[in-house]
Amino acid sequence: MRALLITDKGLTYVEDYPAPEPAPGEALIRVTRAGICNTDVEILRGYFGFRGVLGHEFVGVVAATHPVQGCAAAVAVGDRVVGEINCVRCDSPSRTYAERAQDPNRTTLGIDRRDGAFAEYVAVPLVNLHPVPDAVSDDEAVFVEPLAAACQILEQVHVRPTDRVAVLGDGKLGLLCAQVLHASSACDLVVLGKHPAKLDVARARGIPAQLASEAPVRAFDIVVECTGSPSGFEHARQLLRPRGTLVLKSTYHGLPQVNLTMVVVDEITIVGSRCGPFAAALRLLAQRRVDVRPLIHARYPLAQGEQAIEHAQRPGVLKVLLDIDG
Repeated sequence: MRALLITDKGLTYVEDYPAPEPAPGEALIRVTRAGICNTDVEILRGYFGFRGVLGHEFVGVVAATHPVQGCAAAVAVGDRVVGEINCVRCDSPSRTYAERAQDPNRTTLGIDRRDGAFAEYVAVPLVNLHPVPDAVSDDEAVFVEPLAAACQILEQVHVRPTDRVAVLGDGKLGLLCAQVLHASSACDLVVLGKHPAKLDVARARGIPAQLASEAPVRAFDIVVECTGSPSGFEHARQLLRPRGTLVLKSTYHGLPQVNLTMVVVDEITIVGSRCGPFAAALRLLAQRRVDVRPLIHARYPLAQGEQAIEHAQRPGVLKVLLDIDG
């Protein structure tokens, strides 16, 4: 099959990569569309030392299943689906998305010891799959994984109507986090970023936005750090009031410069936040409470995947899609 993978020689497009064979309790998905994530870019820079097929944001059609007793499936051959990225064996005691996300034996699509979705086919556990409602297009469905990660914030942090909340970072994830908070909370919310055009995306949804360089320090009860940069942690800490909560969303290759002394002095609560509930993300899309379409800046066929990833790294660019079956 055709696939875009990372090897010791770097990013490579091939047309003869072995198609996956679903293990017991898994399904074979014919991928139709995939999205390039900042994590994919960081993997190219050395994050996690991954080798194999990249990609974990996808939508596709169930081509085959390998069901076994004890692994109930909510999907069937022919269904259009999206899939959670944390994969465990069918006999694993981890039964929920949250448990799978922290299972010590998990593999992760396109990130850790498991081929991802920048290919014609991908194998995914049946329990990870969610049917896509007819009201949600393929373009929108590609965003379910990062949108679910945005929803995870509300699973972990009690956001009060009186809280002053800043989303730091105007990239794809930051804009999704802002939309989720805006749709689900009455907090005093603002998006902080560097790119006026990206901030306009937030404003178009009725969300206040301003340049991060002009934001007041020690002014926010909660800061959601979505910069994707090692420098984002320290900036987020400076924005927080004493005893505020810092929600970390960024993953990147390299170490941040962190003033841990002031974390202690200001008694800051730090919350690491990662994968989230797919069902909630699908509802938000189907009900039009979140609009991801303005975040799509370009699309490429899989054969031009190397150019697509280069495009995704240009300043000001949001989501770049790969048309796998095109």
